[in-house]
Amino acid sequence: MNLTGKIIISGKIELITGLHVGGSSSVSDIGGIDNNVIKTVPLKSDFEGIPYIPGSSLKGKLRTLLAREYGYKSIEDDEEPITTLFGSTNIDGIARLIFTDAMLDTEAFRQTFNQEEMEMPWTETKWENKIDRIKGSAKDPRQMERVPAGAQFNFTIIYDLYNDDKEREHLNELMKAFRLLEDDYLGGSGTRGYGRVCFKDIVIKRRTINDYYKQNPQSRIEQDITSEYWINAHQDENR
Repeated sequence: MNLTGKIIISGKIELITGLHVGGSSSVSDIGGIDNNVIKTVPLKSDFEGIPYIPGSSLKGKLRTLLAREYGYKSIEDDEEPITTLFGSTNIDGIARLIFTDAMLDTEAFRQTFNQEEMEMPWTETKWENKIDRIKGSAKDPRQMERVPAGAQFNFTIIYDLYNDDKEREHLNELMKAFRLLEDDYLGGSGTRGYGRVCFKDIVIKRRTINDYYKQNPQSRIEQDITSEYWINAHQDENR
């Protein structure tokens, strides 16, 4: 099998409800946040890092949703097409999908939110607790940090294209996983209402291997194939 090109899938993940993707634990002050979200390493111009969605989190969730459809209970049980798309330690070959971290659209965030009125520049806090069923009272209160609803993250996924006529099958599987995720959740505490998302402004472009011989990016011809996979899929659902 020969590599014949790459397909670049890009777009936005918009939060319908607050998102919590946990970061590394650290010692906090008394009264501080108990569960932080993952952020980039702070730059000199920032007081703190900027939240993002790790590529591994998005990859893992999409893989899990597809695996549920096929009834696979563990990664070791996965078979085609999941193993080809996402990779497997049991077979030779590299996963065809490459996931990058989805970065917060800071410009859109500033236009949507009044950061001066927020406790923190990019996130909000939400109190969570457990209910004592005997006493009927709350216990173990804790603060959860999350990115607020309305925030958007820019994402890119790259699909390696080979001469095996698997493009349509594989991309249809990925688009199906997108739609499954829109009716599921991303990150933690999903059963408590966190992590509802929708995909927006999806663009899918195909680059042939010949395009990569051209040093000038402007001379490369990218074929926009978005309507073959994303728009048509949603049109079919609405019929």
